[in-house]
Amino acid sequence: MFSFRYSILVFTIFALLMAGCVPPQDPSANQPPSNVANVNTNTVPAANTQPVEQAAVNTALPVTMPLLDAMFQDEAFAAEAKSSVQLTDEELSKIRDAARNAVLQLDSEVADDERSTRASVEKTQKAIEAIIGPQRTAEFFNLIRTRWGGGGELTTGRPNSIPTDTRIVINAPAFRMDLFNNGQLVKTYKIGIGYPEFPLPVGLRKAEEIIFNPTWTPPDEPWVKGKVQPGKKVEAGSKLNPLGPIKIPIGLPSLIHGGKDPSRLGTFASHGCVGLTSPMIQEFAIDLASLSGTTLTGEDVKNYEKQKTETKEVELAQPVAVELRYETIVVQDGKVYIYRDVYEKGTNTEENLRKVLEVYGVTLESLTEQERTQLLDAIEQMAVDARGDAVADNANGNSNSNSASNRSEKVTRNIKGKKEVAVDVASLKGKGYPAPANMSADTKKR
Repeated sequence: MFSFRYSILVFTIFALLMAGCVPPQDPSANQPPSNVANVNTNTVPAANTQPVEQAAVNTALPVTMPLLDAMFQDEAFAAEAKSSVQLTDEELSKIRDAARNAVLQLDSEVADDERSTRASVEKTQKAIEAIIGPQRTAEFFNLIRTRWGGGGELTTGRPNSIPTDTRIVINAPAFRMDLFNNGQLVKTYKIGIGYPEFPLPVGLRKAEEIIFNPTWTPPDEPWVKGKVQPGKKVEAGSKLNPLGPIKIPIGLPSLIHGGKDPSRLGTFASHGCVGLTSPMIQEFAIDLASLSGTTLTGEDVKNYEKQKTETKEVELAQPVAVELRYETIVVQDGKVYIYRDVYEKGTNTEENLRKVLEVYGVTLESLTEQERTQLLDAIEQMAVDARGDAVADNANGNSNSNSASNRSEKVTRNIKGKKEVAVDVASLKGKGYPAPANMSADTKKR
């Protein structure tokens, strides 16, 4: 477990690095939805709804150069790495410099897809192994993953599992965030997710506070692009502040925050965070407060908005569990949705398809020939990364033509081609994960 001081400091560092790129818009307040009832969640529930084991790969909690660079902003981490992994000052300096130089070469403003999660992980591992060797690299990365995991243990369970408690479920490849109240899905949000080089983690986190009008201190990163001065605080309410009107910490290293343009919903949108538009984050803040038993009205949000330069932290009456999933095969009322493997985890395979179908008492062999053919074709279509390059061969960490050496130093901003394929399966009618409820997706142009 982190000490309180360490947790706050490191979270601040990650928040700076992983803030979104789009300046916030002028938000409009929303009244609280009538379908979200107030309920107290006395404890954060155990992580019992983790998705299926869809291929154990080293991108489960991927260690990339941007993550390393952020870690090294805190001297306490460097000291612990030195002690627990037996790193010398010279080795730490070399690792720090390698991470810093790699990040400074990144360019997040390109319109084309030129990088990937797996390429970043592969390149990072090779670079660190060249400095400290394979064994200590493994130990070093385990230390990072332990800290990055935020203290929530990963467990295995049924795929597409439906919570029986009160929690938020975020499924990155579906670009979807669901709010469950005592096991009932009450609200769904369409979201933007972290770039493949800054992927969302997987695991059980918790939301404990809502921060209105957050300030932002720009990191010394290329995506800042000279719009602001690195290290100089950007005040709350400034058009140059990419966090929008509200940010909600959900454990190292991620946030849920506003400030996103509607065009970034349903695609890559941030440096490791869940992105919403400014009106959506205000709506979500009211929903989250309601789930936690905290009083927060639309009028309250309007008042905070009026005081744009005054940061206000609202502690939730009870923490709300936030479950981060990576499920690319989802059954939903007679359809099987196959989502693009955007973080290259090797999850779209026939084996994983069979595991999902078995949960509902269905086998591939029991399906019609047409259904079976369509499903296997869909799996093949979606077993690709953001560029459309195959990742199925990487399920066990093997390299293919998409190796890091073939990638330029650019952040992947867009997805080429289809993001999902849906196949009708008669025997799955009425079964599966619930369809979106009261969908919130800001499509207004501002």
